[in-house]
Amino acid sequence: MYGLVNHAIQGLLTKEFGEDKWAEIKEKAGVQEEIFVSMQQYDDSITYNLVGAASEVTKVDAADLLEAFGRYWVLFTAEHGYAEMLDMAGGNFVEFVENLNQLHIRVGGMMPGLVPPSFDVERKGDKGMILTYTSKRAGLAPMVIGLIKGLGEKFDEQDLTIELLNTKQEEDNWISEFDVNW
Repeated sequence: MYGLVNHAIQGLLTKEFGEDKWAEIKEKAGVQEEIFVSMQQYDDSITYNLVGAASEVTKVDAADLLEAFGRYWVLFTAEHGYAEMLDMAGGNFVEFVENLNQLHIRVGGMMPGLVPPSFDVERKGDKGMILTYTSKRAGLAPMVIGLIKGLGEKFDEQDLTIELLNTKQEEDNWISEFDVNW
């Protein structure tokens, strides 16, 4: 994953638990980096180790941390140079979610080697969708829940709900389906 992700994890954890806990989490995860360079690629194991260590140190379930991270990611990316790109992705919640793949294509132009997930939307009337998330990375469905909730907040969708329907592995992809309503 790119350093931007690890930098955001650091931001969330220091905000919620403080610098001392972050240092303890890094040590437990075996992470030596003092800073994460946003545009540098890091092995995915660093990210997974940070989340696992954070769960152990803070006594917060890893799924809850990933959900919190998904919410945080929406704000973090806007504050770290991607606000204009995010604004172009859609003027409302549905447009934005439907344009996530296009957003990842644009980001991929700046980040060679990026392996983004894909999002497929099947609308259910005016106030719902089935969202299918496909990724090469396992275990990130809780982050998607947080991401969708964060986007709901960004677009002032007060009554947004999201439910994980299922997750399965097909070849080397992890596929999760969500029922999203607002």
